[in-house]
Amino acid sequence: MTAMVPTRTEPDLSFLLDRTGHVLRTRMSAALAEIGLTARMHCVLVHALEEERTQIQLAEIGDMDKTTMVVTVDALEEAGLAERRPSSTDRRARIIAVTEEGARAAKRSQEIVDRVHAEALAALPGDEREVFLRALNRLVTGHLADPVESPQQVRRARQRGK
Repeated sequence: MTAMVPTRTEPDLSFLLDRTGHVLRTRMSAALAEIGLTARMHCVLVHALEEERTQIQLAEIGDMDKTTMVVTVDALEEAGLAERRPSSTDRRARIIAVTEEGARAAKRSQEIVDRVHAEALAALPGDEREVFLRALNRLVTGHLADPVESPQQVRRARQRGK
């Protein structure tokens, strides 16, 4: 017996974005793991190199909660890639400073990130690639720029072993 299934009038944009995002993240994770980094570690290193930033500022940029940020910076410190230091402009604040080894790791990880992105985009013909990127940029700076508050926390599905 089949129920009255509602007719879909639009493509399942949530599925399309979630699926491509998930697969891209897994590919990125695997590629960065080859040099001993995670995507979060890469994010912190690159953004800490741009200018003097506190752990809180870097957490906001990387969309990380406090606990995740602390664990990430601890791992970077343990690997000798970054260290917590007093801010040069606010003696109460501590910044994340990237070591010379960390700067080399950030350069290498950025090359990896760029390669993974280029490989993903290579699946599209050049003219479609430009339109796709313009459209995504328009979405993330326009209609989908800010999440809305929800009475229930949005949870991501767990990936099951194959």
